[in-house]
Amino acid sequence: MNRAPRSQDIETIMKRGFFIGDLYQQISNIYNKQSDRHKEITVYRGQGMLLDDFDSQAHLNHQLAYVYSHKGEYTAASSYYKKALEMELNYVAEDDSSLAPTYNNIAGVHHSMGEYSLALSFYKKALEIEQKSLYADHPLSATTYNNLGSVHSSMGDYAAALDFYKKTLAMREKSLPPNHPDFGSIYNNIGTAYSSLGDDQTALSYYQKTLEIQENILPSTHVDLAISYGNIDTIHGSMGDHLKALEFHEKSLKIREISLPSNHPDIATSYNNIGSVHNAMGDYTTVLSFFQKSLDIRQKSLGEDHISFANIYDNLGSVYKSIGDKLTAQSYYQKAFDIIINATKIWMIGWKRFFSHCKCFFIEIK
Repeated sequence: MNRAPRSQDIETIMKRGFFIGDLYQQISNIYNKQSDRHKEITVYRGQGMLLDDFDSQAHLNHQLAYVYSHKGEYTAASSYYKKALEMELNYVAEDDSSLAPTYNNIAGVHHSMGEYSLALSFYKKALEIEQKSLYADHPLSATTYNNLGSVHSSMGDYAAALDFYKKTLAMREKSLPPNHPDFGSIYNNIGTAYSSLGDDQTALSYYQKTLEIQENILPSTHVDLAISYGNIDTIHGSMGDHLKALEFHEKSLKIREISLPSNHPDIATSYNNIGSVHNAMGDYTTVLSFFQKSLDIRQKSLGEDHISFANIYDNLGSVYKSIGDKLTAQSYYQKAFDIIINATKIWMIGWKRFFSHCKCFFIEIK
């Protein structure tokens, strides 16, 4: 994905209203229809506004949303994307092709916030519009299929995710050359689905395809390389090569610390991954340090009831259980349990392991 300028530059952009070119806006430009640029429209307060001015305000909302999303401030991002949608719905039909990228943007933010049902709803709206207005196998429809796969993956429905990813791959193969950069992300997603389904060897082969493409086209500190390193690390850890896993996880963390804001959720993910490797190696003191760093970042950037906290609390509970502190372990397991039990039921598909060992632990301490 394209990345916005960092720290003080972001504040300047938001204050002055400068526009940032990003992937979603490029997609939006493809959708936009030719129209009379001097047509006058009516907005909420009944004031006449030239379409050029109207488009500028809607565009600014998109760009501010992108900046906030990049910073991990998803609530603010959602607010600006929805403001843009409200403005757009004032002068186009509900199924107008120009709305598809906006629905995709809103869905992406809900996905990042852990609101998977809402994300699916908005992605499906985007897909319905695309299927009506675009030719079969259009690249933008392929992107939406990919996004639907990502949400299903987050929900723990990896078979459905793999199906969407393979649809994406088949569509891309019809429209792109074999060395196109987009194949990097597609191979990565397919690898993740296979990994989640327990097929580590197939997953590793797809991850290596991704890394090969990225290393040829990206700078050494690009955040997409951090994702690939992290995925390959996870496979090595799953296969028992913890030292190799730790090596790649640290590479991933280094890139993210250089390229992302200090409180970005992806840095929390790196800390969590490194902690998990140390946990597998039995280095519990180091484990607690990394898990706590992960928790601290997420508490700053996400709501307390975000689904990812269940995983962190679950991990902390497991560590305290391993060192014999059952009461502390119980408190963290309870926190994780409370988040999951209050979540949308469909999210529970991916939490069978959690319920299994959590139930056993509660029985054990009685």
